[in-house]
Amino acid sequence: MPDPAPPKHAISEPCPEPFNLAQYVLAAGRTQLDKIALAIVDPGGSERWSYDRLSQAVERMAGALSQCADPGDFVLLRLANTPGFPIAFLASIWAGLVPVPTAAGLTKPEITALASRLPIRLILADPGLSLPDVSAPVIPDPSALSGAPIPPNLGSADRLAYAVFTSGSSGDAKAVAHAHRAIWARRMMRQGWDGIGPDDRVMHSGAFNWTYTLGTGLLDPWSVGATAVIPREGTDPQTLPLLLKRHDITIFASVPGIYRKILKQSTAQILPKLRHGLSAGEALSVDLRETWEAATGTAIHEALGMSECSTYLSSAPGRPAPRGSTGYVQSGRAVAVLDLGPGGVGELAIREDEMGLMLGYLDEAGQPHLRLDDGWFRTGDLVRQAEDGAIATAGRRDDLITAGGFRIAPQEIEAAFEGLGSCAAFSAPLTSGAFVVALAVEGAFSEDDARARAEACLAAYKRPRIYIPCAALPRNPNGKLNRRALTELWPELSKAHK
Repeated sequence: MPDPAPPKHAISEPCPEPFNLAQYVLAAGRTQLDKIALAIVDPGGSERWSYDRLSQAVERMAGALSQCADPGDFVLLRLANTPGFPIAFLASIWAGLVPVPTAAGLTKPEITALASRLPIRLILADPGLSLPDVSAPVIPDPSALSGAPIPPNLGSADRLAYAVFTSGSSGDAKAVAHAHRAIWARRMMRQGWDGIGPDDRVMHSGAFNWTYTLGTGLLDPWSVGATAVIPREGTDPQTLPLLLKRHDITIFASVPGIYRKILKQSTAQILPKLRHGLSAGEALSVDLRETWEAATGTAIHEALGMSECSTYLSSAPGRPAPRGSTGYVQSGRAVAVLDLGPGGVGELAIREDEMGLMLGYLDEAGQPHLRLDDGWFRTGDLVRQAEDGAIATAGRRDDLITAGGFRIAPQEIEAAFEGLGSCAAFSAPLTSGAFVVALAVEGAFSEDDARARAEACLAAYKRPRIYIPCAALPRNPNGKLNRRALTELWPELSKAHK
């Protein structure tokens, strides 16, 4: 075990008490109400929200929501890729409610399975999105919600603020409970990763209702009074260089796949205002990182994190990652590498007093439970740590699939193909360095039928891109599926697939 670390919540300034996450996020903008807080852009123009407009929208929706539910109630967000998503998220927290954001593309069975795991009191739903089969009132078109502004609901920074769903290696979705202090802990990411300041114009390429976009693309810029820029839904990634240049973007956040698409257009990109890029969600290859730097003259800084603690390991402008590594543990983070074994590989773990660590996984009564091993939360991420502290990823202890910036339990995918025969979902590496979801199936099957089933039962990011028939799935001596072997056998399987 590592040496004892600093006292509880090791950060230069303690989180204020009483505290409200939404109030903190909007505080910097109150000194510059006319400044643009948010721009939704495409090649044809932009939609702009000032800090004044954003703050008023949050406070008025909070006033309306306070008439529909009580502090501590869970509010399921079924919202499209529009500004209404972050407004509803912040408005719920402002009013003391607990928002539960969900991906817009989830199917009815998927969202029903998730919503059934929590005591949902209210559902905010945009038209056209699948709704869960649970007994909770639905407010359609929540963007029209407007009431008398109310003061923020203040209380302990350690109380529950919001919940997000993730998946564990068992295949069971888990509701991750975060405290109001989670936003204060993200201050450690400013020096340790993103370098966002009040004069920045930060573009995130993802959808509003993705937690990576919500945190890095919206809440972090707003917390310092910067401008957040989001491409309008449906914007062609090939137009991103134009938008980056036209809107004077200084920091660009995305996933490796988007950086690859940009570089496919040209290996020489002129982005005069860009200071650096940010990458998370899946591993950033050395080739992609170096190709981008050569093409733009700017670095990409990678981060590793998880729904349970956001990012805590990263490269940064002031401390770039050495070649072949992800970066360093952010200053102030209570994170260590445990159980060093052969080859210097150990498991990343987060100490229980880490300010950004979740309160725990929620049970069906909405109560959090934090599972610890001698005071540490084990992440499942295997890493190698150099003498100077630089860390390189070395896989995971479990079978989680990482593809397109999402972590997916393979059992979630396999459950959709019940009756198809023995099958196994796994992460298949492409020659570009990206990973996609693949499904190996024992014996003969109809790929058209399998794709139709995936379309009906799985959100788009969970659907297999590749279907592979195989004589027998690899298993260990006890008959248990050896999913990792499928990834190792992928070069041979891919030849057979072609």
